[in-house]
Amino acid sequence: MAVDENEQDAHSPQDARLTSLDQRLDRAKREEALRAGTKPSEESQRLIRSVGMRILSDLIGLPFGAGLIGWLLDRWAGTTPWVMLAMLFLGFGLAVRSVMRAANQRPGEGSGK
Repeated sequence: MAVDENEQDAHSPQDARLTSLDQRLDRAKREEALRAGTKPSEESQRLIRSVGMRILSDLIGLPFGAGLIGWLLDRWAGTTPWVMLAMLFLGFGLAVRSVMRAANQRPGEGSGK
């Protein structure tokens, strides 16, 4: 028979007291996690997702929109590519500013509440 280092049979059924203790321990861990609030609620997950989508849209939309406006102004004024480059840099700067504002904002503040 295979015997482990505790000199117990490896194939013997587990003691019912140990099984009961494991179940009670798991139940106590779940209750403590709920009480401590470690699992994010659905509302907080929605808020996190909303802020993430706003940051993503700012990082993509601001430089793209500014670059498009710069390209149109370049075509109209005949200054290709200088106004577009300036507007791209302005768009990136505004996107970084927007991300920094969102990072420094406390949960529950701002336009959402």
